[in-house]
Amino acid sequence: MESNGKRLELEMADISGSKFHKVNAEGSVFDDVNLAKTQIHNANMSSMTLDDVNMSHFNISNANITGLELKNANLSHALFDHIHLFGTEFRNVVLPSAKDGNVHPDGEYKPVVFRQSDLSGAQFINCNLSNLDIRDCNIAGLRINGVLIEDLIKAQQ
Repeated sequence: MESNGKRLELEMADISGSKFHKVNAEGSVFDDVNLAKTQIHNANMSSMTLDDVNMSHFNISNANITGLELKNANLSHALFDHIHLFGTEFRNVVLPSAKDGNVHPDGEYKPVVFRQSDLSGAQFINCNLSNLDIRDCNIAGLRINGVLIEDLIKAQQ
């Protein structure tokens, strides 16, 4: 990850509660990292890989995460706001529901939320999306287990 021209190396790290603002993390790899309660704003995370990452209560806004690969991650209470996800792949990602104990500390159930984001070209593979909250997003070209969202919507009509 670039930070003021210097490289950052993390291995088996807990960087929960961190804040990243105006960061270029293009092509970075996070493996087995705790990013819980982390905030990312105005960042370039394109072509980044996140594997075995805890992203509960994660908040990302105004970021470019095109081509991101997210594998085996926990997205409990995550919020994606005003982001571009074109080509992003979510594989085996936990998107918990209320019945899974996915309850905010204030006692309220809060699903994973994508708000005013570009999900076109993104893919969800082997993810439970039954409680996903998608608001005002571009979903053209979004694929769920290889099937275009447009085809899934037509099949339900």
